[in-house]
Amino acid sequence: MITSSTVVNSVVEKLRSALARGQWRSGEMLPGQRELAEQLGISRPSLREAVIVLETLGLVRSMPGKGVVVLEANLSDAPISDNGVASASLEDVLQLRYTLEPFIVGLVAQSISSKEIGQLRLTLMDMREALDANDSEAGMNAYIAFHEELFTLTCNPIFQNVVQQTSNALKESAEMLRNSPEHLAERLQENEAVVRAIRNKNSALASAEMRRHILREGQRMGIELNIPDDNLGK
Repeated sequence: MITSSTVVNSVVEKLRSALARGQWRSGEMLPGQRELAEQLGISRPSLREAVIVLETLGLVRSMPGKGVVVLEANLSDAPISDNGVASASLEDVLQLRYTLEPFIVGLVAQSISSKEIGQLRLTLMDMREALDANDSEAGMNAYIAFHEELFTLTCNPIFQNVVQQTSNALKESAEMLRNSPEHLAERLQENEAVVRAIRNKNSALASAEMRRHILREGQRMGIELNIPDDNLGK
């Protein structure tokens, strides 16, 4: 059986080889998601995960509303696996997410464009389609992709480095998410509430909805987060 991680790793290697051959040079944009996914014969969620890995390696950068740009990097020296959060517990992951993601969505709500809102809603549609098709793997990929897209909308260049750790930590908890597909509908509903607040430019509400979502994620995993302001998430 070919697992999602196997597919993603294969795509990462294919794209790294293409970059090493100079198929796309520094400063050039990769083809659009739909076109590139069709070229590689994979789903868009799998392609998004592969692009996230390439971002972690410093080979590309996602630019909201524009696409994925190739960066100048030494491909032969790029590490392929160490993401710095392998030893983190699920509670560690949730604490990091609780600290950063509500602040991220609050910032995003202040500056997001209608096109970027449209992209977030498309990813939520991927999650709903997966839910309707009872495809838990696609649903979890779409869930992760949604949060990754929120991370990429953060404009502060210093904050981006910290956000990348949240991105890595989210993928570290993906296996636990996949082990509870029955909760996908709840995750979708909570993420839709976040997007509604963002669309209405309501930073405070967007932050509150994200706090509630992460607290409920903890409850679904059997983890009660020990946080100093837990009343804000209720």
